[in-house]
Amino acid sequence: MKFLIDNALSPLIAGGLRTAGHDAVHVREYKMQAATDAGIFTRAASEHRAIVSADTDFGTLLALRQESNPSVVLFRGRSTRSPVKQLRVLLANLPNLETALKKGCVVVFDETRVRIRPLPIGPGA
Repeated sequence: MKFLIDNALSPLIAGGLRTAGHDAVHVREYKMQAATDAGIFTRAASEHRAIVSADTDFGTLLALRQESNPSVVLFRGRSTRSPVKQLRVLLANLPNLETALKKGCVVVFDETRVRIRPLPIGPGA
């Protein structure tokens, strides 16, 4: 899988995903740490990368654009703020999420569950 890790998360996430065999880049590696969410969204879509973030604005962008690409993985809640925990949770769940991420979805990891919503989001979806 291909991932773009947002500035809201540690670069350790990208490194851990690469170690596990995935193509992962942190926005800092692209010198995009000050980029807008829309700029990150566009970069991820053009490279067919799923965005991994803690910023819920990406879900809003998807709903407004009613697009199916890129997929977005969001971490919510206090227990998922540690980069080590985030990486562990993401890697443990990727085998079950890979098909949905490739089709287009929003995955939300919160304190007690994983939610998956297919894309596009919105009234015409």
